[in-house]
Amino acid sequence: MKLSFCMIVKNESATLPKCLNSVKDVVDEMVVLDTGSTDRTPEIARELGAKVYHYQWCNDFSAARNESLKYITGDWILVLDADEVLKPEIVPQMKEAMLNERYILINLVRHEVGAAQSPYSLVSRLFRNHPDIYFSHPYHAMVDDSVAELLRQKRNQWQVADLSPVAIEHYGYQPGTIAALDKFSRARLAMEAYLAEHPSDSYTCSKLGALYVEAGEVERGIQLLELGLAAVPARGKSKPVSAPVLYELHYHLGIAHTRLSKLSKAKSHYKAAIEQGILPQLKLGAYNNLGNLLLETGDFTGAIAVFQTVLQIDQNLALGHFNLGIALKQKGRLKEAIDSYRQAIELDPHYAEAYQNLGVALLKAGNVLDSLDTFREAIAIYEQRQSPAGSHLRQSLKEMGLRV
Repeated sequence: MKLSFCMIVKNESATLPKCLNSVKDVVDEMVVLDTGSTDRTPEIARELGAKVYHYQWCNDFSAARNESLKYITGDWILVLDADEVLKPEIVPQMKEAMLNERYILINLVRHEVGAAQSPYSLVSRLFRNHPDIYFSHPYHAMVDDSVAELLRQKRNQWQVADLSPVAIEHYGYQPGTIAALDKFSRARLAMEAYLAEHPSDSYTCSKLGALYVEAGEVERGIQLLELGLAAVPARGKSKPVSAPVLYELHYHLGIAHTRLSKLSKAKSHYKAAIEQGILPQLKLGAYNNLGNLLLETGDFTGAIAVFQTVLQIDQNLALGHFNLGIALKQKGRLKEAIDSYRQAIELDPHYAEAYQNLGVALLKAGNVLDSLDTFREAIAIYEQRQSPAGSHLRQSLKEMGLRV
């Protein structure tokens, strides 16, 4: 069974080698579609063994991805972006899953490196080379719609599988960059045009609605996210919306209502998101936000339970230990809070907020010398970040009569 790899690129000379090196010994061919690079991207791809083709960019990711599929000769197709790498540990499971004659799509878990709140996503990047599978949506292009149509037509022939271990590391996450004016404008224009032609597309509603909320257009975002929920067909209809899309709709409605201080509505949407039938690690964002909401409303026992669930899902999530520490401290369980903060710091030695909260807990526990050492660590990290939090912390301690 032949596995082909394909990707679209433009000016990716810095990240492309790491990506291609992660797959070149796994796949049988590599196809790179260049959409107008002015750096050495095409040459690097060829040097690493890829076949390079060229395509004039037309502001449509699905059109470019579909063009790359034309050059594929394998039985299965793996798709990555240049800022992603394939983890070698997943390869045996991938190959075993591809041998299943009923699988048409194998969803892979992607680790969003640097995204503390929602560190995992599910991406449809491994699928059969089938003439009726193609990408749709000009922004956030995916093959899910065409796969759903195949499943509808041949309900008993094909299945979709999810591999739960992390398969892809994504290094392109930059907090806040999606709301940057140029990126926001490009994404908004592409998705608004698509939604005008497909007004009942819940997937686009979820992505565009989330974009509005992140950019501060909260009411507009809520309107679109609720439109997405209303467009979800009743169970048993011909084109059901996947659980991941329903999760995203509820999750971002929770965020939007939190920003408007409508905490009861936010809570109900986070709970609805958590109830969706998706892999547990994909729900961490909703769990974390629900726990923080419970903290804000004084339900410390409920928050502790939620953050404990987070750590049952991923015990290596520094944010989970940090949040649990906050809840435990509010509950007066200082020793356990101190242990949680220390665990967060062990997982992330540059976690300034964890150092600061650990310092507070140690001070409350009467361990003044250790607390001062911990505050110094927090201030040093804040100053390295050029964050004003460092000077604020130093001033607060000075006002308390403590020198650091």
